[in-house]
Amino acid sequence: MMFTTLGRYFLKRYAITIFWFFIGVISIVYLIDFSEITGRLAGLTGYSLAGVLYITAMRLPLLLQQTVPFITLFSGMTTLIALNRKSELVVARAAGISVWQFMTPFIAGAFMVGLLTMLVINPLAAWGQSQALKIESSWRDASSTSSGASTIPWLRQISGNEDTIIGATTVLENGTLLVDAVLIHFDSGGRIILRQDAESAKLKDGYWLLNDVTETRPGEIAVRLATAEVRTNLKQEFIQERLAQPETVAFYELSNKISVAKSFGVSTKALETQFHSMLSLPFLLVAMTLIAATVSLKFSRFNQSRSVILGGIISGFVLYVVTVLVKAFGSSGVVPPFVAAWVPVVVATALGATILLHQEDG
Repeated sequence: MMFTTLGRYFLKRYAITIFWFFIGVISIVYLIDFSEITGRLAGLTGYSLAGVLYITAMRLPLLLQQTVPFITLFSGMTTLIALNRKSELVVARAAGISVWQFMTPFIAGAFMVGLLTMLVINPLAAWGQSQALKIESSWRDASSTSSGASTIPWLRQISGNEDTIIGATTVLENGTLLVDAVLIHFDSGGRIILRQDAESAKLKDGYWLLNDVTETRPGEIAVRLATAEVRTNLKQEFIQERLAQPETVAFYELSNKISVAKSFGVSTKALETQFHSMLSLPFLLVAMTLIAATVSLKFSRFNQSRSVILGGIISGFVLYVVTVLVKAFGSSGVVPPFVAAWVPVVVATALGATILLHQEDG
């Protein structure tokens, strides 16, 4: 069916529809995100209209990647309803072509959109997001504010007999400079023996260099020091892996990133979940297309049932929400990443195929 004249015609109609949906979504998303960024960053040192336009453009692939499932759903519904209204599907059925045959071009088209998103849009999204974050952080740093840079999670280092927990409000210079750092030291018995509050902490070769430090020990008066050194076995590469955000890692780099993170003993649940989510994306779009078919194949010359169309939209939305929710469970380690990424897709595909079988084959 894919290589017949009718199959190429259906695929062409689907491609044109999805192209215009992409254009429309890109325009709307750009305007909305531009307004949001303008309101959030206005007043910062370095702020400019050209800079905001550039940041919005850099963020666009990431936002577009998140809307691809809905674009696929609406494109499938729109194309099938249009073919129904022109009786083209009726003619195809009358010629003895089953629903599974004339749905093949749409399924193949959705799968190709998934591959395009995974192999092209995702790397662009990762690169663009990292560029946008760098510019925003530089603006906030120039404005002497710490709310815009990446927030560091609590890090743990064990050096000798001391166990130290490290936190900060801002991360700069690829994780080697912490602003408003807090270091809490524990002895071998798990008791707090020292707290250090520093204006900044710079990672050197084998130690943290603290500046403008306030040291507090249990039962003693706090002592203020200009500088202090704290031994560490942490490396810059470890800090980078610990702070890696899955959204800023391209699909091509995820496997290597996971291997490196594992070598440092860093949790890779979020990265693994992102990897499997990208792998399952083409199949998720196929599931969206099957859902679109279940509410669009019934013949209606003039007006498709609004309730049926609304049911398809709600079903696609529920599938997307469940996918995002289960992905969050996978990232946090509640469920295995493989299960979190693939189970919703498999269930949705099976459900869509079952409904089509019931509708078409009884």
